[in-house]
Amino acid sequence: MNAAGTAEDRVGQDEDFWKATLRLGLVYWVAVFVVTSLLWGIVGADPIDSAPGKLAHYTASSLITFSIAAILLRLTRFSLAAKAVVCFALALAAAPVDYLIGYGIYMACIWPNEPVFDLTDLGYGLSFAMAQFFGWACLFLALVYSFEVRDRERRLAAVREEALTAQMRALRYQVNPHFLFNTLNSIAGLIEEGSATRAERMVLSLSTFLRTTLSLDPMHDVPLAEELALQEEYLEIERERFSDRMMFSIDVPEEVRGALVPSLILQPLIENAIKHGVGATAGRVEIALRATRKADRLEVSVENDMPVGTDASRPAGIGLGLRNVAERLRARFREEGLFSSGPVAPGRYRAAIDLPLRLA
Repeated sequence: MNAAGTAEDRVGQDEDFWKATLRLGLVYWVAVFVVTSLLWGIVGADPIDSAPGKLAHYTASSLITFSIAAILLRLTRFSLAAKAVVCFALALAAAPVDYLIGYGIYMACIWPNEPVFDLTDLGYGLSFAMAQFFGWACLFLALVYSFEVRDRERRLAAVREEALTAQMRALRYQVNPHFLFNTLNSIAGLIEEGSATRAERMVLSLSTFLRTTLSLDPMHDVPLAEELALQEEYLEIERERFSDRMMFSIDVPEEVRGALVPSLILQPLIENAIKHGVGATAGRVEIALRATRKADRLEVSVENDMPVGTDASRPAGIGLGLRNVAERLRARFREEGLFSSGPVAPGRYRAAIDLPLRLA
């Protein structure tokens, strides 16, 4: 996440916080207005006549509450107990100010009549004002904590996303050096044999394949048809090496060619089939790629011949490439991405991925 993006997120979060604070203040003082109107009505005062005075009073009180909020925002490093003490102290300090404002509005409302001052009313007024501001301060702190929790969750999600992106890139960019070395050796061999045309085709295929793979974003999925087209570039390279011994077939219905798959997810499966099938067998080897739709799932498999007598308890090909596929599926889809591999018959090996069906 870049600095500009972080700053923009912070501005957006600040705007959301102050909007939430304004909404909380509006709801709080509307509730106070309604409750006091009902209470004044019970004791005999006309709530309609007293409404303008209360509106003026609570408008001034709301300004005091936002002053309290501004002070509380500066106490980010204080403990919860310390903040509670500060809330009480601020409410205690704001109560007489609020009472004086209310008393001044009361004098203005009854003018030119003489105001009646009563110590009992003073005690009730101060207590009620302090309770109002302490209640507001507690609600405001709860709002602050809720936004802090949301901010921590957002940052944690961002960190997890960055970690996942780094993991996916690391997995995607794990290129089997044997493939590159073998290809370069094959090109050198073709040149020594005088097969310049075949060597040139191999170099062009290798260049196209590497350029395409390096340009792909590991976090973006691609249609299965594009993934198959990319693997055909890879197969062109391998056909130059094993043209006399490798047979390859693709059975992918049109209905699933638009299904989304992680980019380069098939390359390790095909490379594994070539390495442990064609590379380990003297005769002709068949490699078959199939894709099927099962309800809301997509299954893609690669089968290949392998030397008869391979230990089934430790089947050939369980190495970096297939582990890479399994880890990418787990990182991308969690428990929804499945990978399986192993012998399916004597002399026959199968690797398959099973993932949610998502159409482009």
